[in-house]
Amino acid sequence: MYSPQRRDFISVTLGSQAGRTYDNSKTWRRQSCWRKWKQLSRLQRSLIVFLFVFMVVSGIAAYPNLSERWQANESYHDGELKQAKPAVGPEAAVPFAKALPFTQPQKPRRPNLNKRGPPVLQKRLSKQENAEEPKIVQKENEAGTISNDKEEEEKDNMISWRGMKIEPEQVTPALPDTKKEEPVPNENASLKEPGALNDRQIAVIEAFQHAWKGYKQYAWGHDELKPISKTYSEWFGLGLTLVDALDTMWILGQHEEFEEAKKWVVDELNLGKKVDVNLFETTIRILGGLLSVYNLTGDQVFLEKASELGNRLMPAFNTPSKIPYSDVNIGRGTAHPPRWTSDSTVAEVTSIQLEFRELSRLTKEEKYQAAVNEVMKRIHKLGGKKDGLVPMFINTNSGQFSHLGVYTLGARADSYYEYLLKQWIQGGRRETDLLDDYLAAIEGVKKNLIRKSEPKKLTFVGELSHNQFSPKMDHLVCFLPGTLALGAHHGLNADHMELAKELMETCYQMYAQIETGLSPEIVHFNLSPHNSKDVEVKPADRHNLLRPETVESLFYMYRLTRDKKYQDWGWQILQNFNKYTRVETGGYTSINNVRSSENPEPRDKMESFFLGETLKYLFLLFSDDFNLISLDKYIFNTEAHILPIWTT
Repeated sequence: MYSPQRRDFISVTLGSQAGRTYDNSKTWRRQSCWRKWKQLSRLQRSLIVFLFVFMVVSGIAAYPNLSERWQANESYHDGELKQAKPAVGPEAAVPFAKALPFTQPQKPRRPNLNKRGPPVLQKRLSKQENAEEPKIVQKENEAGTISNDKEEEEKDNMISWRGMKIEPEQVTPALPDTKKEEPVPNENASLKEPGALNDRQIAVIEAFQHAWKGYKQYAWGHDELKPISKTYSEWFGLGLTLVDALDTMWILGQHEEFEEAKKWVVDELNLGKKVDVNLFETTIRILGGLLSVYNLTGDQVFLEKASELGNRLMPAFNTPSKIPYSDVNIGRGTAHPPRWTSDSTVAEVTSIQLEFRELSRLTKEEKYQAAVNEVMKRIHKLGGKKDGLVPMFINTNSGQFSHLGVYTLGARADSYYEYLLKQWIQGGRRETDLLDDYLAAIEGVKKNLIRKSEPKKLTFVGELSHNQFSPKMDHLVCFLPGTLALGAHHGLNADHMELAKELMETCYQMYAQIETGLSPEIVHFNLSPHNSKDVEVKPADRHNLLRPETVESLFYMYRLTRDKKYQDWGWQILQNFNKYTRVETGGYTSINNVRSSENPEPRDKMESFFLGETLKYLFLLFSDDFNLISLDKYIFNTEAHILPIWTT
C-alpha cells in the first residue's frame, strides 16, 4: 500500500507595476486586452480587422438611405391618399371606389429586367419647400378642374449605379463608308397640327398638362419626376422626360410648353458630361426624340444636338465583335459592358438601328448606319436560333449568342422583332434579309409560343426555356398586335392581322380582369379548364409602370381596322390611369399593386415614357384624322418617336 504522494507548493508574490497594485483600472484592462489580442493567430486578427472595416464601410454606405427613410417617415406621418376622378369625356364617370389609405411608396419587389428599367445613377432632392402631402383624388367630370389639397415632401433613397470604365480613353475611328445610295429626306418635314379635337383628345391633353405641371414644378431639367415626394430622380442627368416629351407636346399643340422645353435643350442640355449612359435607352429616348422633333419642326438645333449625341455614342461599337457594349461614357469617349458580364441583351443591340440609320440620312455621315447595319448582318448569320426566334443575350467579345435555349418576346428580346419589320419599312421595303428574319420569327412564334388560355380561350404568347413551355407573358409583349397589324398593312400575310386581333383581345383582358383595370407587369395564363379566370398574377408581378404597349397596339388596330371598340378600350385605360395613378399636385405615379383598388401602393415615380409614349398613343388613338402621322409616311421607334419612311 502506497503512502499519499507528497505535494509541494510555491508561493509567489507579484510586485506592483511602477509602484502600483492591481486595481481593475482602465489601464490594466487595456493591457489585458492587448495581451489577448497578441495571443490570436495572424489569420484570426486579419479576419477581425476585415469584418470591422467591412461594417464601417457598410454603415457609411447605408447612412444616407436610413437618414432619408427616417425623414420620409416623419414627413408622411399623417398622410392619406384619395383616388382621382375620371378624366373628362363623353362617357359616364367611373363609380367612386372607397378612399385609399395612404401608404408610403414602396420599392419595387423585383429588379426591372426589361428595356425600361436599368438602375438609376443617382437620386437627389430637387427642392425643399414647406408643403403638405399630395393626395390621389378622383378628377371631376368637368375639364380643367383640379383641387389643390395638402402636400408634403419626402426624400427618397439614394441609389448609385456605376459601371467599370475602360482606360485609357478611346477614340472612335470613323467607320469605312459603304457605297450606298443616300436616301432622300422626306420633304414633308413639318406636320400640320391636329384639327378639331374631340372630348377624349381634350382629356388626353388635360392629362398631359397635369403631368407636365408636376414635372415643371418639381423636376425641371432632370430625368424623372417623383410626384408624391415632389422631387426628382436622375438616371443619366440629361433631362430624359423633357426630351422624351418634345414631340408629344408638338403633336398635342402645346406650343408654349414646347418653346420652354426647346430653350432648355439649347441652353442647358450638356451632352459632354462625364457620365455613363445606357446605349439603348439613350438612343431610343434622347437621340430618337431629337430626330423626331427635327422631322416635325425642321428646326436645325435639334439635328445639331442629335448629331453631337450620335457621335458621342459611337465608342460603344469599338468591340472585338462589332456588337456594341451596353454602356458609354459620353464625356470621356469610353465604353464598357455591365460590371457583371460581357454580354449585351439582344433587344438592346438590335433596337438602335432606326435612329442611327436616320441620323446618317440627315447628316450624310455613313458611319452611323454602317455600324448598326453590321450588327444586323452578324445576327442574321448567327446560329443558336430556333425557328427564327433568338436568345436573349449576345457576347460582345465573341459575337455569339449566350444563354442558349431561352426564347421570349418579352424583356431583353422584344424590340428585336419590332425593329426587323420597321427597318424594312423605313428603308422602302427593299432589305430582304430583314423581311426574311421577321417572317421566320413570326412563324417561330406561332409554332413554339402561341397557346390558348382557359376558360375564355384567349390567345397568348408564352415563353420557351430548354424546350419547356411557360404560360408567362410580359406586358411588353403587347407591342406585338400593333406590329403584326402594321406588317399586314404593308402587304404581309393576311393571317398576321387575324393573329393581331386575337392578341389585342388578350392584352385588353390583362386590364379588364384586374381589380384596378390596369395591367400588371407580368401575367401567367391558366391552361387548366377547371380554373375560373384566364389570368393569374404573382405577388412580385403586380406593379404597373404606366406602360404604353397596349395603347400603342390599340392605336395601330384602330387606324388599320376602323373598329371603334379599340378606342373604347383605350378610353377605359385612360380613366383608370386617372383614377388610380393621378397625383393631385401634378404628375402620375406608377403603382405596386394593381390587384388592390383600395390601396394600389404608389411607387412615387413617373416614367418618361408616360409622356413620350402612353399619352401620345392615346391622343392619336382618339383621333379620327388618319393623316395625322400617316402610317404610309412615318414609322414610330420603340419609344414612339416619329421617323419618316424613306422615299428613295
